[in-house]
Amino acid sequence: MLVHKSKLESAAESFIEEGDILITRTGAKAGATARVPRLDRTYCVSSHSLRLIPNKTKVDSQYLEAFLLSIWGKTQLEHSMTGAAQRQLQIAGIGPLLVPVPPLDVQVHLVDILEAARIVYRQKLQEADALLAGLDGFVLDALGLTLPPPDTRTVYAVSAHDAQKAKKLYPDFFHPERVNTIRKIEDRFKDRQAPRLVSIADFVRDQCIVSPEDNYRGLANIQSNTGERMESTDDDGKGNCFKYIEGDVLFARLRPYLNKVYRAESDGVCSTEFHVIRVHKDKTGRSRLIPDYVAAVLRSNLVLSQTRHMMTGNTHPRLTNEDVVNLIIPNPDRTIQQRIADEVAHRRVKARQLRSDAELLWREAKHRFEEELLRPVPVPEESKTGHNKGRKMT
Repeated sequence: MLVHKSKLESAAESFIEEGDILITRTGAKAGATARVPRLDRTYCVSSHSLRLIPNKTKVDSQYLEAFLLSIWGKTQLEHSMTGAAQRQLQIAGIGPLLVPVPPLDVQVHLVDILEAARIVYRQKLQEADALLAGLDGFVLDALGLTLPPPDTRTVYAVSAHDAQKAKKLYPDFFHPERVNTIRKIEDRFKDRQAPRLVSIADFVRDQCIVSPEDNYRGLANIQSNTGERMESTDDDGKGNCFKYIEGDVLFARLRPYLNKVYRAESDGVCSTEFHVIRVHKDKTGRSRLIPDYVAAVLRSNLVLSQTRHMMTGNTHPRLTNEDVVNLIIPNPDRTIQQRIADEVAHRRVKARQLRSDAELLWREAKHRFEEELLRPVPVPEESKTGHNKGRKMT
């Protein structure tokens, strides 16, 4: 496609470069700010974003980003927005923002301190995630199981009898990884110790309408691979939802490879994209299987090796209800279940403490940065006769 030179010159003004600052100008996330990192190709700025090009002789781009993300920058951006139903930022509203501009070496020093805190913050979060994600190996060891080695075959035989029995025609269902994983479980745990999920739990579909006071859990509120609760910028659910109670296990049927499994710690409501699994109780009212154990197994590769070959649909791959109820779950004696449940609880407490420490450290670092912004900026000699409330961004 040929483009007139004049158009290319015009478009070049929209090409973003490393160090530019982009600010979302419309929608629910208006005011979201990010610095452009090193780029491996040419990109243009969207019409939904504002592009700021820092004057490198006066302001460090990382410092400017940190300021705009501080309480002082966010407050000014918020006050610059127009519109009620649809919030917007205009370039005319960005220009008058006041930015404290200390000497460049001071700016770089403040950014270095903030970045050092950010590194520790991320390390603690990664350690917390690794603690819970590492439960998979512990579960396998406790159950005395090893996963079958990878099978890279692209062609494999399926008997007509097996296809007729399973009532399946799509080949992934008979993938060697899935079939061999089930065989491993059934060889290790005989008879009733390798049951289908439906034989040890009920699938509860107690529907209601979401209300503002509900303790709602959507897919975005559950962290992949760890089962931890997450804050989300997504709106709470609307319309129909499922009720769940403490001890239930929520198992996502949409995009199962995301591995979102949550053991409820209190009563609430959830998206209908979850299966609400309630473990059967014995005559004394005690769960036949420990819910934390069930959640840990459903989150493990013992189940992922089954579900990743059961998905149907391209745009929104999901599990059919029939396939979920027929998942094979090891049912060892209660001492092994308790050992796994105790390890889950221990790691969860430690992971949450790491996250809490990380959040506290990051809040304190941002607070110190924001305090430094209030320190008086030296007034250049040529500016002493004018006003020096701040500097305008243009």
